[in-house]
Amino acid sequence: MANIVAVKTSAETALDEAFGGLRETLPGAATVRGLREGAIARFRASGLPHRRVEEWKYTDLRNLMRDANPVATSPWGTPGAAGKAEEFLAGLEHIRLVIVDGAYSPALSNLATLPAGLKVTSLAEALASTDDALIADLSAGAPDNSVLDLNTAFMSDGVVVSVDAGVEIGLPVAIETRHTGTVAQATFTRSLVVLGVGAKLTLIDSYEGPEGVAHQTNAALAVKVGDGAELQRISFQVQGLEAQHISTVLASLGKEALLQSFALEAGAAVARNQLFVTYKGDDAKIVLSGATLLAGKRHADTTLVVDHTALGGESRELFHAVIDDEARSVFQGKIVVRPGAQKTDGRMMSRSLLLSETAEANAKPELEIFADDVVCAHGATCGALDEDLLFYCKARGIPQKEAEAILVQAFVGEAVETVENEELRERLNALTEAWLDKRV
Repeated sequence: MANIVAVKTSAETALDEAFGGLRETLPGAATVRGLREGAIARFRASGLPHRRVEEWKYTDLRNLMRDANPVATSPWGTPGAAGKAEEFLAGLEHIRLVIVDGAYSPALSNLATLPAGLKVTSLAEALASTDDALIADLSAGAPDNSVLDLNTAFMSDGVVVSVDAGVEIGLPVAIETRHTGTVAQATFTRSLVVLGVGAKLTLIDSYEGPEGVAHQTNAALAVKVGDGAELQRISFQVQGLEAQHISTVLASLGKEALLQSFALEAGAAVARNQLFVTYKGDDAKIVLSGATLLAGKRHADTTLVVDHTALGGESRELFHAVIDDEARSVFQGKIVVRPGAQKTDGRMMSRSLLLSETAEANAKPELEIFADDVVCAHGATCGALDEDLLFYCKARGIPQKEAEAILVQAFVGEAVETVENEELRERLNALTEAWLDKRV
């Protein structure tokens, strides 16, 4: 019987060769080097995910990513302190941590007056340490996922943020990831946020880049929320419309922990936002929500897996997508209830709003339940703007496009309302308005 040999694409070959060239310069002690070698071996075996991989059925990355950009090894330029994230946060006192072209920049961050109980270090320093517990936290809950394997193989820098037990950080911490320059590059960053028992933190992570440059981003964020701790996370992605963006969140929850996460996707030609949440302690709670704004021929994919492994877990997921022109939206959500995870309460909903006849929405909600004392439900809707409401607006002298903008704003606002912080809600609504202004 003849051997079947998989044909590698130019992107897969380039990534493999790039790792070979960078292997000796990437940061990390022996444990980390072992993680890298294992990850690149898995990537060589599987390649980029494609439509025959169930979790990537609607996002054929092997086809969408024809070429791999050179991996950034240092910042292209020295940008000023103000970026799109700073415009979003203008007037709001916060702690800024900046990553430029894959490298953490203390010079652009404001670290002079960190509050007591908050520690910040670079990922490069953490990888060089012999703290096995910290290294384990970087990949805790990682699924079988080839793009995450790429991130593990190439991860060069990022930030490690830790909050001591019982400490509440009053100021939001903003991790700003920026691409600069005019040369297309690829970056692989990973950050870790650890909250001690009873700690509280608001985290804002953003991704941005210039128009006209086809950057490739592969970013990962590991989150460990201790017993009774609370993390409020706001994420937004506003990269140039030629970019490709993949982000992965790995979150673990302790007993009675709370995670609230909202993600706004409004940039990049191809984007995939994947979240993997694991309940490690009883009576933990999550609220995952997001909004995706698509136009042109953009493709955006939100994929999440919520894994209930403990008693009394509660999960709420709400994601809204607005799709115009020939754009394509994907939502894949799975709630898993393991044996013994009794009293689980899980609810998941995705809604898509189509603004043109050529727009496309794909939704795949799933439940996997292996316990018998649970309350779980999922749903998905897809439709156009309500003609009666449009007529009502136009009958009062509101032009068609402005009437549509009002209704879209209300639709997106339902998801934004899950954000508890009123000031951040207003700023997220302003980003939606800016997107709609371009359409009008």
